[in-house]
Amino acid sequence: MRSRIARFAWRPVALAATIVLVTLGIVLGNWQAGRATEKLALQQKLSDAATLVPMPVQAADLAGGGLEFRKVRLRGHFIDWPLALNNRPYHGQAGFYLVMPFQLENSTTHVLVARGWLPRNRADPSSLPPYQTPAGIVTIDGVVKTTLGHIMELGGAGALKRGAIVQNLTPAQFASASGLSTAPVLLEQTGQLADGLVRDWPAPSLGVEKHQGYAFQWYALAVMAALFFVMTGFRRASTR
Repeated sequence: MRSRIARFAWRPVALAATIVLVTLGIVLGNWQAGRATEKLALQQKLSDAATLVPMPVQAADLAGGGLEFRKVRLRGHFIDWPLALNNRPYHGQAGFYLVMPFQLENSTTHVLVARGWLPRNRADPSSLPPYQTPAGIVTIDGVVKTTLGHIMELGGAGALKRGAIVQNLTPAQFASASGLSTAPVLLEQTGQLADGLVRDWPAPSLGVEKHQGYAFQWYALAVMAALFFVMTGFRRASTR
C-alpha cells in the first residue's frame, strides 16, 4: 500500500482544477441529457397526436391551454385581415406563410390561422400574390401551435396592419393591432382545399441529437480531466 502511494505525486492546485472540471462536466452533461430526455418526450407527444382525429373545440378550450400539437376542428369564418410571414421558403423557393384571423361560430373570439404557403410575388415583392378565401361559415382542421417559428430580424418591426408582410407574429401583437379578441394560440391549417395554398408544413426541429452530442462532450471532459490528473500524478512521481 505504501509503495503505491509513493508512486503518486499530486499538487493541491492540480487537484482543485480537476475537481472543478469534473464537476462542471458532470453538471452540464446532466443538463444536456435532461434536455434530450425532454425533447424525446415531446417527440413522442407529437407522434401520439398525429394519430388522433381532429377534436372539435370552442373558444374556452383554446383559452385554457394544453392543446399544443393537438389536431382540432374549428367552425367559423375568415376575417379579411391578412398578414404574411416573410422568409419562409419551400423547396428552395422564396415565399410567405399566409395568416388570417378566423372568427369562431357564435363567438367573438378569433384564432390566427396559418392557412398555407404562397410563393413570392415576382411582379411586386412587397405585396402578396393572388389567393382564395372561402366565404361564409366553414369547418377547418389544423394543429394547435404556440408559435410559427421566429426569424431573426434587424432593427425594429414595422407597424402591424392589414396586408403587412412581417418577419414574426404573435396573437398578442395581432390583437393589439387589430382590436379583435384573439385566442393565445395559433392554428396550422391542414387538409386540401381549392385555394392555391400549400400546406406541406415542415416538421419541428427538436434537436435531440444535438443535446445528446453536447452531453457526451461534457461527460468526456470530466473523464479526461480525471485521467489527466491521475496520469500526470504517476508521471511526476516516477520522474522524482
